[in-house]
Amino acid sequence: MVTNANYWTALGDSTRRTIFELLLEQPCSVSGLARALPVTRPAVSQHLKVLKEAGLVADTRSGKESIYRIDPGGLASLRAEVDQFWSKTLAGYKLAVEPPKKDQV
Repeated sequence: MVTNANYWTALGDSTRRTIFELLLEQPCSVSGLARALPVTRPAVSQHLKVLKEAGLVADTRSGKESIYRIDPGGLASLRAEVDQFWSKTLAGYKLAVEPPKKDQV
């Protein structure tokens, strides 16, 4: 399984996870995010840069501000990775709890 370590690194920080969760609710500017968080606008910008480089958020210009939103492609890729983990975990659990069939003994 190929994973994108950038997703996990970006979301490994609690402030970035909070920013990501806020953007899941609605697109927002740096100023809007900073008002909702106990960090400065420059700190929010740095966190958004990491999330953007990981492919999890994108931005569009609106006048003098950038509006950030979840990048659907990045979110789909992240979800595919999580789904792979779950599939392998569930398959391993099934092998552990189900008795072998007679033809497999």
